[in-house]
Amino acid sequence: MTTVPEPPLLSVRHAGKRFPGVRALHDVDLTLHTGEVLAVIGENGAGKSTLMKILAGVQMPDEGEVRLNGAPVVIDSVHTALEHGIALIHQELNLSGNLDVGANIFLGREPRRFGLIDKPRIREESRRVLDLVGLDVSPDTIAGTLSLGRQQLVEIAKALSVDARVLIMDEPTSSLSQGEAERLFEVIRDLRSRGVSLIYISHRLGEVQELADRVCVLRDGENAGELSRDEITHDAMVRLMVGRDVSQFYARRPHTAGDVLLEADRLRTPAYPEQELSFQVRAGEIVGIAGLVGAGRTELLRTLFGIDVAAGGEVRVAGRPVTLKHSRDAIDVGLALVPEDRKAEGLVTEMSVRANISLAGLRRNRVLGLFRSAGAEQRDSEEMIGQLNIKTPSVEQIVRFLSGGNQQKVVLGKWLSMSPRVLLLDEPTRGIDVGAKQEIYTLMETLAEQGVAVLFVSSEMEEILGMSDRLLVMHEGRITGELSRDQLSEQAVMHLATGEVSAA
Repeated sequence: MTTVPEPPLLSVRHAGKRFPGVRALHDVDLTLHTGEVLAVIGENGAGKSTLMKILAGVQMPDEGEVRLNGAPVVIDSVHTALEHGIALIHQELNLSGNLDVGANIFLGREPRRFGLIDKPRIREESRRVLDLVGLDVSPDTIAGTLSLGRQQLVEIAKALSVDARVLIMDEPTSSLSQGEAERLFEVIRDLRSRGVSLIYISHRLGEVQELADRVCVLRDGENAGELSRDEITHDAMVRLMVGRDVSQFYARRPHTAGDVLLEADRLRTPAYPEQELSFQVRAGEIVGIAGLVGAGRTELLRTLFGIDVAAGGEVRVAGRPVTLKHSRDAIDVGLALVPEDRKAEGLVTEMSVRANISLAGLRRNRVLGLFRSAGAEQRDSEEMIGQLNIKTPSVEQIVRFLSGGNQQKVVLGKWLSMSPRVLLLDEPTRGIDVGAKQEIYTLMETLAEQGVAVLFVSSEMEEILGMSDRLLVMHEGRITGELSRDQLSEQAVMHLATGEVSAA
């Protein structure tokens, strides 16, 4: 007698979805089994987020169907998805920071007794799900006081409180420290052992290799391939994601640094006013800044760009002292900053590609001192779209409809249209796929060859070691050491990042 195999817990068949000017998904299939960690990977714009939003009830597919335990279901809302046991944890956490943990876990579905919110039951049920994720905090703790890693665990506890059978995690470690990420991995393995199924989306392929039972790869909105557990390697994933071998990922070319373009002399940032920072960046040089979370790297770039006013010291650009009390002052002397949070600080996401690229040049491109120059805006945006290979249907496309990698290119285009002398980059490849990362690395290299001074912050060790001509390492607001390219190693960086000051 032949045994009929059990159907997958969740399956998607022939899914399709279109947006104005964009085909997000075409004929996509996906299966997920009980107690499995399925990684879904692909370049930005591959369709990962769209597919997950369909499963979570945020969007409806234009074609195809979703099945649970072999039976077709219609998931037309987030509420319907939760009723089916499917919960999506977004990359940007959705907790209310002013409410306590218990209130967040049961927000919108509070149990009631005699018409009033049953707080004792909320505490009891919250403790149960917090124990499941190994989070030892009181349900009465205000959520906003927790670290990002602990807030992530609260989000998971919230999903488990509705008896989620399928947990979708979108870039869950993008803002976590190494220790917080390792704790999250332990929780994921524990959930898998108890029969919860997880869909794990990440650009960090090392995490995928460590966690995934199976990998589904999307490319240009279509299935590009699948890897079983014993087939999951970095090279195999990259080949399926980009459709080619990405060799010489950090393709550095030797070039001679020129004159000093940016110099900080005993600069003190408002975040660490007691620490003095002194360093130089030369024309044609790529200088990295490494350090652990809270080292003061972002605060340094914000001070150099005039967002935060320095507490003391001096900044010189091309040998001349400059006063940086506003970002306009920095722009006027040839500085440009690509911020860490592109959506909150780098873009106006409801505006077009053309409008975003032209923002930095509004004063420069004025006609008669009063009016915007439509011709200059069109010229600049078309030039940057071509130069940076921004994938957009037109210059009028609304930026929020672009993939993360293309949004980052728009931020870069905004500043490159101003021909900066010094480019400040804060986590330039965060949340960006492998192919887009390589394009940004190539762009950094090209700008250096053209004589631009590049100063960049990164939390990715491979990136720091691969792209830096020199490296400044920070700890608690001070520079603990400087490493030349031939001194770069993970061990040397971590010694300095943890507070060990170099002899130099």
